[in-house]
Amino acid sequence: MQFGRLQAQAVVAQLVDLLYILRMKRSVTPIPARSTNSSLLQGAGDRIELMQTFVRIVEAGNLSAAAAQLGTTQPTVSRRLQTLERSLGVRLLNRSTHTMRLTADGERCFERARDLLTSWAAFESDLRGVDEEPDGILRVVAPHAFGQERLIKPLADYLKRYPRMNVEWLLHDDSAIQDFIAAGIDCAIQVGEVTDSALVAIKLAEVPRIVVAAPSVLAGAAVPEHATDLAGLPWLALRTYYRNEVLLRNSLTGKVQRLAISPRMGTDSLYALRSAALQGLGVAIGSAWLLADDLAAGRLVQLVPQWQAASLPVNLVYPYASFYPARLRCFVEIMRAAAPAVVAG
Repeated sequence: MQFGRLQAQAVVAQLVDLLYILRMKRSVTPIPARSTNSSLLQGAGDRIELMQTFVRIVEAGNLSAAAAQLGTTQPTVSRRLQTLERSLGVRLLNRSTHTMRLTADGERCFERARDLLTSWAAFESDLRGVDEEPDGILRVVAPHAFGQERLIKPLADYLKRYPRMNVEWLLHDDSAIQDFIAAGIDCAIQVGEVTDSALVAIKLAEVPRIVVAAPSVLAGAAVPEHATDLAGLPWLALRTYYRNEVLLRNSLTGKVQRLAISPRMGTDSLYALRSAALQGLGVAIGSAWLLADDLAAGRLVQLVPQWQAASLPVNLVYPYASFYPARLRCFVEIMRAAAPAVVAG
């Protein structure tokens, strides 16, 4: 308990230092002396809420987006900002109808406030201990196919285990989530290689990809046995991963075959690719888990089974930070445990 009190004092001291820095050389109400009495702690708590709102405004880019992410209204966010500016005695943002930018004081406040909030969150987590139950809202981006089918069960497990949590489940097939913080996203599940070095990437699994077609595509001809036999067939393209050529590797010999294709249809949806293949429009390369039932029922046939496209990694990604809240840590644990079942055919 003594450790927790000392850590709380340290965080409050950071807040006091921040207020002092922003007030120095200005004729404003003097800042109170450092203490740990209840009035200061209560005042610190109020200011921390105002700091949280200010940081969210800057990261979101405007008051409307900040209000949506905080689950409140734009007038409330505006009022909190004005209260913080009056409390500090400085102007933090210059706003016009279409633009918003930080003042010099606002830039200093933003950097210090972000560090302060991280310290406060870490303090609360340490004080609650390992048995901390997550609460609040977790915002997750997931691919459409995975997000509609395979990931719903582990998501349900997460919500059942932690009843104080709510989740915003956003489906998006674009693997390049440009700005997690501005979008208010906690994490994303991405299929394919992660190229953004600013993200932590936890590999969950790999998705096997196979070559399939409806029986009608073969028109009674023999099932192709070699990758080169596919060249004369009509093709469908999944533009996220292949467009005008495909690379297939022989699982027995390791030989790689490159095929140029002229797709009759291209799409960025795995579901649309599957539907087009079922209609007999052409050959497709898709995730084995999605096509398993169609193969078992004979609606599709696997072509050149010894030749496969490279498996796609499935990663759970989130921005680097010095502290991660319990809501994210617990979600990562559940998704890692569920990963083998998620990609199974």
